[in-house]
Order: sequence, then structure tokens, then C-alpha cells
Amino acid sequence: MRRTAIVYDPFNLRHTLEGHPENFRRLKGTVELLEDDGILERLISVASTPASLDAIARVHTHSYLERLEIITGRGGGHLDADTYVNSDSFEAALRAAGGLINLVDAVLWKQAANGFALVRPPGHHALVQNGMGFCIFANVAIAARHAQRRHGVQRVMIVDFDVHHGNGTQDIFYNDPSVLFISTHQFPYYPGTGAATEMGVEGGHGTTVNIPFPPHVGDQGYLEAFQKVLAPVARRFKPEMILLSAGFDAHWMDPLASMGLSITGYMALVNELMTLADELCGGRLICVLEGGYNLQVLSHSVVSTFRMLRGDALPPSDPFGPAPSTERDVAALISRLRLLHGIRDTSQHTLPSRWMDLGDEFGI
Repeated sequence: MRRTAIVYDPFNLRHTLEGHPENFRRLKGTVELLEDDGILERLISVASTPASLDAIARVHTHSYLERLEIITGRGGGHLDADTYVNSDSFEAALRAAGGLINLVDAVLWKQAANGFALVRPPGHHALVQNGMGFCIFANVAIAARHAQRRHGVQRVMIVDFDVHHGNGTQDIFYNDPSVLFISTHQFPYYPGTGAATEMGVEGGHGTTVNIPFPPHVGDQGYLEAFQKVLAPVARRFKPEMILLSAGFDAHWMDPLASMGLSITGYMALVNELMTLADELCGGRLICVLEGGYNLQVLSHSVVSTFRMLRGDALPPSDPFGPAPSTERDVAALISRLRLLHGIRDTSQHTLPSRWMDLGDEFGI
């Protein structure tokens, strides 16, 4: 059994807006199910503390931090059409980033083998100079920079399986060869980025890997992409730690998208990442919550993820089962992605006949 850590701070519940899909109930219901399941008491609890402004400023501009403090000090408002703040949001965002930083410390200091930061507001859309898409601070990017600065980690891999493209994370590391960013997402969809040809620039060219899926791909297509694209790129990069932006809104019941994953399918992806982490970086896999807006699906997904991280014998907690729709074949997309990223495939010498259509559909 692995020593798995959790970060959770009830203060994060105070960042909320009634009627908004990203509200306090996402965490509240999840923690309640963890308690009912009994797994919570078997996890290592890592303290949540606010991140220092210096840690945040390694990713975000000082002018953004000052503006955010002013807006929250006045009682709140909006950073964009989708992203609200209230009087507690600045502190909640500091604690979200800080809790994840503390979890990174715990894993890299070998106090835990792996872990999951149950924090909000989420982070993968947050831009250097502004919040976006429900996100205030780029939590996973801040954690990656902390690992590099504090612990001397040279190569970090960030995987993002949220249904929405992690445009903020991508932008932050787009020219940085020390961070490999791999995203699976519905495309074209919010926020409109994440085409396959977005591969990084300058020294970072090739360390951004976008897997832009059409709707209704489902469990098998996701798993094939992890095995045939993500895994070989990860082995080539040789990360020293893996950060997972864990958004569960690609589930077939989520109200904000239509990808067709099941909880069991999600756990197959987590298992792939754990296998890679064991092979490449001593098992150091650190998850952070992003999206997921069906509250029951979210809570069962998190319970299942903790079971996987611990190595429990119990199966995933999946009362909803597989998607009722037919899964879409993505063999042609995977073949093209392997070619784009120089992944050799000696068993296949010709490209599928859908090549040209694929280019228009997925920005290739």
C-alpha cells in the first residue's frame, strides 16, 4: 500500500457564487463522500497554508496580484465573464496554490509517495496577467516552478485531462524545454486553443503536446492516446516528477461537455500515469483538482483516484457505468500525432485515408 497524501482546506469553500457551476458544493460533497467511504482516515493529511507572493509571482505579474487584491478588498467582482471573485477569493486562491506547494514538498521530501490536492479555485486557464475560465492562479504551474526553484527538479511533466484545454498552463511554459505539457481535451471547444500543431516555440518546441479530441471519444480512445502518444513522449523526456491537472468534466454525465469518459475509464488513465511515474521518477505523481461539474461524478471520481493512488484492492467507485453512446474511433488522429511528435511506429508505414479531413477538423 502506498503512502498517499491529501491537501484540503475548508477555507476554499468560502470562494463561491450561487448559481455558478464552480461553487463550494464541488469540494463539500467530495469531502463528505471521502469521509463516508472511510478512505479519508487512511490518507496522510498535508497542511494548507497560503502561498507566498514570491511563489505566485514566479508565474503571475505583480500588477495582476495588486489588481486582484483591490477587487477582493472591495467585496469582489469579475475577472472575465466567467470568473468571479468575492471578498475571500484572494485568500482562497493563495491557499489553493499553497496547499499544492506543500503537497509537492511532502512528496519530494518522501513524506508521501504521491498525493492529491483537493483545492479550488482551479487553475489551468489562469493567464500570467489575469484570471480566466473559473481560474484565478495557475496552481499547477506555480507548483512546477516551486519544484524547480526549491528542490532543484530539472524536468517536470504536466498532464491535463480536463475536458477543456489548459491554455494558461500551456502559455506559461510554451518556450520552456524544462516542462513537458500534455493535454487531452475536446476540440474545438472552450477556450478555443489546443490544436495539435501548437507544439511550443524556440527551445520549448516539442515540449507542448496537444491531443485535440472530437466529442464522444470515450474510454478506449483516451487510453490509446495515453499509451501511443503520451507514454512514448514521457519516456523520451524523462521527467523527475509528474503533475496531473485532474479535471473530471470529460465524464459522459458532465453538463459542460460531451466526451464520453467513464469513471472506470478515468482510472485507467491514472493507472497509466502511475506506471510511468514508477518507471521514470520514483512514483512521484501529484494530482490537483481542476474541473468536474456533475457533483456526484466528481466525488466518486476523487474517491476512485485516491484508491488508485494508494493501490487499494477495491475497484473504482463507479455507480454510473460506461457512456450509453458509441465511442468514436481516433486511430487516424493518433497516427498523425505520432508523426508530428516524431514517435516511430515501424508497424505502420502508411497513414489512414482520413488524413486530409483530419487536418481541417483538429487544426493539424
